[in-house]
Amino acid sequence: MESSLVDSAYWIAYFVIALPAGILMKKAGYKTAIITGLLLAAAGAFLFYPAAESRSFGFFLFALFIVAAGMTFLETSANPFITILGNPDTSSQRLNFAQAFNGMGAFIATMFISKAIIGNSIRSDEELAAFTPEQEFDYYEQLFHSLKLPYIIIGLVLVLVAILFIITRFPPKQAMEANRGSTTKERLSFFKHPNLMGGVIAQFFYVGAQVCVSSFFILYAKDVVGISEYEATTYLGFLLLAFMVGRYVGAFLMNYFPAEKLLTTYALINIVLSAYIVVIGGKGALWAFIGVEFFMSIMYPTIFSLAIRGLGEKTAIASSYMVMAIVGGAVFPPLLGYISDSTASLQWAYVVPLICFIPVWYYGRMQSRRKDIAG
Repeated sequence: MESSLVDSAYWIAYFVIALPAGILMKKAGYKTAIITGLLLAAAGAFLFYPAAESRSFGFFLFALFIVAAGMTFLETSANPFITILGNPDTSSQRLNFAQAFNGMGAFIATMFISKAIIGNSIRSDEELAAFTPEQEFDYYEQLFHSLKLPYIIIGLVLVLVAILFIITRFPPKQAMEANRGSTTKERLSFFKHPNLMGGVIAQFFYVGAQVCVSSFFILYAKDVVGISEYEATTYLGFLLLAFMVGRYVGAFLMNYFPAEKLLTTYALINIVLSAYIVVIGGKGALWAFIGVEFFMSIMYPTIFSLAIRGLGEKTAIASSYMVMAIVGGAVFPPLLGYISDSTASLQWAYVVPLICFIPVWYYGRMQSRRKDIAG
């Protein structure tokens, strides 16, 4: 139950904070919104120190919510900012390249930094059951203490980056407005902008698929494939590596192929790989998972850039809607868990991400058709 609250505290922040972030960006500009996000995330990181001192689960959730709120400001402001820094036709390529460093951070943090912080200090349920009350207290005291310094360092780094943004001169507003495309100030309407509406829907399903694939992978590897948790963790590292490499490869391929067609092809491949995971399984499914991570790597930044393209003054609020769609990561994993419990088959429950990739494929296909007609 508590682990699900951790996910909720993170994903709900994206849904709740995205619109305020978009409003601030619209009124005060990209620079102010980015700096606000960095400082909010830093504040949340610093809060982990008193949370560890108090050993309060509620305090940890609050600190995590503040970190996620800062990340929401960054997603809402930095993503559209990257799309307008240059030719609109290559916005997807730029955003994929920038987001690739996100994947690199996730890989390094999971495979190396987390192990350096925690080390071999995690004990199994059987070992914990054999502890005396004093040993149990000392064990948790050590774990909480190990969190303090890393989060202080994270907070200081975020503050330093915020200072760099404060002293950095951004391009003139007129230049950025020119790259936005349309400059109309009419109210944003989903019905007048089906490109955005389709993007929000596709993003909602994509994030749901991404979280499903990763969150239940170790359980799938243990229960369906039959490997040890240690070996499953190694494969999880391969998944994160494939995700990181996939974004760099995707950014490179966009030099030669339109982003819309690449999105369509990648989504179709993931539907096939997901079908293999659901129907066939076995050890080959582990490599199918790695393939899924590789081919879904470009989806979030590509959908984002395609959906907000040419929206002009409405880019800020449109970006907020795109970030709110991240709440799909809180909706579909419980559905996968429910199907797994109801059918007693985690393998068949993976039909959830399979279905989620279908709207992504459809959105890419529609975008390709629109571009072909316009071209």
